[in-house]
Amino acid sequence: MRLLLVEDDAPLAAALTQALREQGFAVNHVRHGAQALHAALDDPPELVVLDLGLPDMDGLELLRRLRSAGSRLPILVLTARDALSDKVAGLDLGADDYLPKPFDVRELEARIRALGRRLGEASSSVITIGDLRLDTARMQVHLAGRPVELARREYMLLKALAEHPGRVLTREALESKLYAWGEEVASNALEVHVHHLRRKLGPELILTVRGVGYRLRAA
Repeated sequence: MRLLLVEDDAPLAAALTQALREQGFAVNHVRHGAQALHAALDDPPELVVLDLGLPDMDGLELLRRLRSAGSRLPILVLTARDALSDKVAGLDLGADDYLPKPFDVRELEARIRALGRRLGEASSSVITIGDLRLDTARMQVHLAGRPVELARREYMLLKALAEHPGRVLTREALESKLYAWGEEVASNALEVHVHHLRRKLGPELILTVRGVGYRLRAA
């Protein structure tokens, strides 16, 4: 899942970015509301994590502008504001969830996964396709009942394909789920990840659609 983190506190943003990437999320970070508005509308992520205390624009105003522009992106609000009126205002303006600071990053990760499931990523935390089983809450993969150890981006790639079995996903779409803005991506990086997955899961599971991308064989 590709996330847009809107947070002006640099140390906190760095810590959250690292923690979320370790859990298999591709995280893009911006500090200002204007940047967030542009990114969310022109290059939409799958979910926005939004701090309300931004230097150039109140987070509630950013939320209002996103919804007024027709954006239906899932938005999880982070804030140090503890007044009930602020929470109600955020929810009324279209926030999907609300997490007050300070918080445990594990709760943030769990809320992001729950939002993904509730708003269309998957109806369950477990995806089963034939002998393949992904537990997205635990980031575990089993094939024919045996556990399979995957590197972080191998898991992210498999999850992206497993969420749409039988559907062709382009290189660009897959890379956007694996890498954040500005990350250096080798020209053959995606092919390397696919090769590793085929070696661990079998050569017939992931099919190449030449000139387009890849798809996971549906059961």
